Amino acid sequence: MWVLCFRRSIAQGALAGLVSGMGIAVADGLYGAVAAFGLTAVSGFLLAHGFWIGLAGAAYLLWLGARTLLAKPVALQNGPQERPAGSHAAAFVSTLGLTLANPPTLLAFAAIFAGLGLSANADYAAAALIVAGVFLGSAAWWLILAAGAGWLRGRIGPGLVRGINLVSGITILGFALWQIAQLGKL
Repeated sequence: MWVLCFRRSIAQGALAGLVSGMGIAVADGLYGAVAAFGLTAVSGFLLAHGFWIGLAGAAYLLWLGARTLLAKPVALQNGPQERPAGSHAAAFVSTLGLTLANPPTLLAFAAIFAGLGLSANADYAAAALIVAGVFLGSAAWWLILAAGAGWLRGRIGPGLVRGINLVSGITILGFALWQIAQLGKL
């Protein structure tokens, strides 16, 4: 996800990267809440439908990777490119969906929280603080990444942007293939 956020920051500006990162942070917070509060119905649904959710995520990653590979570099020194209305909302929803399309993330949060001593009978105030910490930590990371990439944006040329597009596209396609391989294990 960091590759997608970084590339969006370079190609569309720091705000686009930040909005993308916030989609990831919200998904992390949601999964953290499911794990911390022991919502077995939600986690059971996500895990029961993990194949189809993962397949949808892999298909989107394939599309996104191919689109990234074929993207033409633009002159970045002239400021942010004109974005169609709703593009920030689409960036947020796409990263939220991609992050939620990885149900094993829920298992990771559940394992971490179990290690911290949280259980279904845990103190709700403590669970809420941990979930807030997960969200704020994730949001802080995406803010730093988007700001750093936004700062680089005005200092690089089209050749380097093309290189970033190639590396990003190949990486995203690699993750799509990994996701497809993981579907066989579900």
